Amino acid sequence: MKSRASRRGSALPPSPLDIALPARAIAMELIAGRGHYERVLSAVFDAKVSVWIATANVKELMVEGPPATARKRDAYVSVLARLDELAKRGVELRLLHAEIPSGPFRAELQYHPRLLAGGLALRRCPRVHLKAVIVDGAVLYLGSANWTGAGLGAKGSGRRNFELGFVTDDAPLLDQIQGLYERIWTGGECAACRLREDCPGPLVELGQAPVTLRKTKPRRRK
Repeated sequence: MKSRASRRGSALPPSPLDIALPARAIAMELIAGRGHYERVLSAVFDAKVSVWIATANVKELMVEGPPATARKRDAYVSVLARLDELAKRGVELRLLHAEIPSGPFRAELQYHPRLLAGGLALRRCPRVHLKAVIVDGAVLYLGSANWTGAGLGAKGSGRRNFELGFVTDDAPLLDQIQGLYERIWTGGECAACRLREDCPGPLVELGQAPVTLRKTKPRRRK
């Protein structure tokens, strides 16, 4: 019986994403539930250089407004408004995702031309299932939470998903995860991918150009 590799003609080189590294001790913070919002989103809003996000699903999520609005009742805004502030300060924003962003997310995005013009770079790969947030190359979140309101947003108890994850500043792990993220982002896995029929466009063909979402009619603001 021929092996799978021989049936394809030749074996593909091993992928850097197919790894199992030796165990070693690292310092980390375990977070669950609202801890995701309080720890991960707060790190994002304090970013000075870059925010790289990986998620399977992308949905609109609400967060507390900037300090100037803190005294107002129900002073919540779209996370895109806070990301727009970061883009204005020159922070690099990347969003790597699998599914098409939700309608409300796309509608809200129309109110932020800076993000639409490349301030928020989006790339879609149907195989992305990892959930990660990397801030300034110095803080790493790995866990179960998608970029959604029920995962990372400001929802209260009883309305959130049950999520678990950890945050660390471990330098070797940060280097490893950033390398894997960059490989996916730049299309390093496209040649060996077997899901081309489901692919919106191989990332390897994008170079450094940002993905543009199709236009969606903005929802009426209250």
